[in-house]
Amino acid sequence: MLQLENLKKSYIEPNGHVLPVLDIPSFRVEAAEQMVLLGRSGCGKSTLLHVIAGISRPDSGVVRLDGHDVATLSEAGRDRYRAAKLGYVFQTFNLLPGFSALENVLLGMTFARRRYNVKRAEQLLDRVGLSQRSHHKPSALSVGEQQRVAVARALANQPTLLLADEPTANVDPANQQTVIDLIRETCREEKIAMILVTHSMEVADQFDRVDRLEDINKVLALVSHPSSLNPHP
Repeated sequence: MLQLENLKKSYIEPNGHVLPVLDIPSFRVEAAEQMVLLGRSGCGKSTLLHVIAGISRPDSGVVRLDGHDVATLSEAGRDRYRAAKLGYVFQTFNLLPGFSALENVLLGMTFARRRYNVKRAEQLLDRVGLSQRSHHKPSALSVGEQQRVAVARALANQPTLLLADEPTANVDPANQQTVIDLIRETCREEKIAMILVTHSMEVADQFDRVDRLEDINKVLALVSHPSSLNPHP
């Protein structure tokens, strides 16, 4: 379903030096599969999600979802791909402050150029326990409630793949498990594949498949095992 091949991404530092971030020979996620990418903060997890989502273009390599190579699409094409195929749960929520919870969920449908499906939006808010607060704006919601709205919005268009970037990072401990359960249960019921990135072993231990980014990203492998560059110190 999702296949990465020979994926490379780097950034140019202020001094002009090239900073390699991703070098992934191969990575695959099957349809409806739920998995975790585990790694420390700053190791490139968010960059990888941005490349998969088409927010950022790789330097080289293949990003194929449902047979389409995202890396070859134009900016407009990547926008259409993201709206039609992906759901994205940001750790900073990214809710629009002037819109109610219901309107924020409906907005997720707008990106895909579909008609508003108010019934589905209401069902999703009910699923995340916010049916009584659907007309509240983000400022009137707790942090945990805001993240649950963000989850509902990400699922609004029944995406093929859900990307969740540290979805419990800004949620209080009492609500973290609720957020994880909501994401997993909805993805399972609607047969949505999911990649969840985290540095939390407590979250990772709940999944059957856990990949460490340092094991699939050759850039991190070199940093983790510098002796491989000089075998005779």
